[in-house]
Amino acid sequence: MTVNEKALMLHEQWKGKLEIKAKASVRTREDLALAYTPGVAEPCRKIAEDEKQVCRYTMKGNTIAVVSDGSAVLGLGNIGAKAALPVMEGKAVLFKEFGGVNAVPLCLDTQDTEEIIRVVKAVAPAFGGINLEDISAPRCFEIEERLKRELDIPVFHDDQHGTAIIVLAGIINALKVVGKEKEACTVVINGAGSAGIAIAKLLLKYGFLDVLMCDIHGILCSKSTGLNWMQKEMLKSTNRSDREGTLADALKGADIFVGVSAPGIVNKEMAAAMKKDAILFAMANPTPEIMPHEAKEAGARVVGTGRSDFPNQVNNVLVFPGIFKGALEGRARQITDEMKLAAAQAVADLVSEEELREDYILTEAFDERVPEAVSNAVKKYLS
Repeated sequence: MTVNEKALMLHEQWKGKLEIKAKASVRTREDLALAYTPGVAEPCRKIAEDEKQVCRYTMKGNTIAVVSDGSAVLGLGNIGAKAALPVMEGKAVLFKEFGGVNAVPLCLDTQDTEEIIRVVKAVAPAFGGINLEDISAPRCFEIEERLKRELDIPVFHDDQHGTAIIVLAGIINALKVVGKEKEACTVVINGAGSAGIAIAKLLLKYGFLDVLMCDIHGILCSKSTGLNWMQKEMLKSTNRSDREGTLADALKGADIFVGVSAPGIVNKEMAAAMKKDAILFAMANPTPEIMPHEAKEAGARVVGTGRSDFPNQVNNVLVFPGIFKGALEGRARQITDEMKLAAAQAVADLVSEEELREDYILTEAFDERVPEAVSNAVKKYLS
């Protein structure tokens, strides 16, 4: 039985990966009076008097919504709200298992930006945070930015920021292995969608100076056509020398490659054209931009992928549970860039100097230290 066949069988048996479980016991008349009417009226009164008390008396303080419109699901693309539900259920399981955070999947049967914003704002009173998931670019940028401005709870698009944080964590440790400084490195990011743009933004925030972004047509530059508004915005801070050319041209002399794009688009010759002791994160799933053994044969020093069956898995499950754990516990209104940088450093620091090596730059998803480390890092930057 293949993995796909077994997964399908189990999903049919589970009839969904989540269930609602009551904390309150309702086995007697007194139980019923306390959990529901008439007793429930008292916390309602307290919240009506002071809305800040809602997290004291309800599940809001440790519950988020996982919101998707099904427009950019995993490697499946625009499959719609119903087909996205298994993924959102799975994400909710990860929030609970890895961070102790309750998460409710909300798959919206609309891909209209304004309607998504309106619906999320309307349901927000029941949640302590909003995790946006699998919403296509460039709509995801506007949806997130608007919701961040208009809500008083943290809004986080994991496809963007969770990916960016774990990439930065891996790069922090990879630079230690190869003995390079961020200010002296050229970074090439292939994939100019939500993840690629967020990675570029966070690397620049961290202090990288020379970042090139590429899409299917090559290096994003002033002569590029068909760019969306966010890609045009990124040209203000990337490719400062306005280089032109293909991905192969971009990789010549580059120190770091980050792929969030398509399988097999980097060959050994392209990898060999990078600088000595290159770092390659080939994160296309299930088939990376270049297979690890090919990258190593071409001279790369540190190679990471998104897969669990190769060393150095760059997996955002190390990030998002702890991010929301810290944000909810600290009653954060937003998840800031400072929190993201601190989270990346916290994950990187979990690999000690003694443990650090070419094939071990990130700890694994099941490391029980991770959620608390990330949570504590986030809470240090609460205003």
